[in-house]
Amino acid sequence: MAMGMMLGQLARSWGWIVLRGVAAIVFGVLAFAWPGLTLTVLVLLWGVYAFADGLLALFVAFQLRDGGRPMWTLLLIGLLGIGAGVVTFLRPNMTALVLLAFIAAWALFTGFLQIVAAIRFRKFITNEWMLVLSGALSVVFGALLLARPGAGAMAVVWIIGGYAVLFGLFLTMLGLRLKSLTSSIPKVA
Repeated sequence: MAMGMMLGQLARSWGWIVLRGVAAIVFGVLAFAWPGLTLTVLVLLWGVYAFADGLLALFVAFQLRDGGRPMWTLLLIGLLGIGAGVVTFLRPNMTALVLLAFIAAWALFTGFLQIVAAIRFRKFITNEWMLVLSGALSVVFGALLLARPGAGAMAVVWIIGGYAVLFGLFLTMLGLRLKSLTSSIPKVA
């Protein structure tokens, strides 16, 4: 399937992208609102977010078609998010260090895949920088967590909250930009 057709499918799925962004913003605001959360509650809150984000990404991956197959980058992001959520629910008493390494790996991998997706779409949409920026933000966030794993739990809450709000804003902006493209894309039966 041509990239133009895939872009049409992506534009028609703008609402799911906005929903992913809103979920990230809600998670970030909750992290700021309750900075004294225990690590276990933070772990579970993050697990819910990662699982929900994974489900939404999987849904979008199966809505989009790349040569008749689901879009592999979103499919991987979705599976990774669901896996991250399940592992978090099964092991809520992880140490802070293991949790940080887990979140860092997730952010690095997800960010890399979003940058790859943006590069694929750069010829077909303007402002793909929003997806590149959200991917780069994920990579920087993951690298910071790996570089400073011993940071205090309170600092981690603020970093995670800030990351989630910014990431959510970028995804929401991308979704709204895609919404503006829906009127210029012909309907496909």
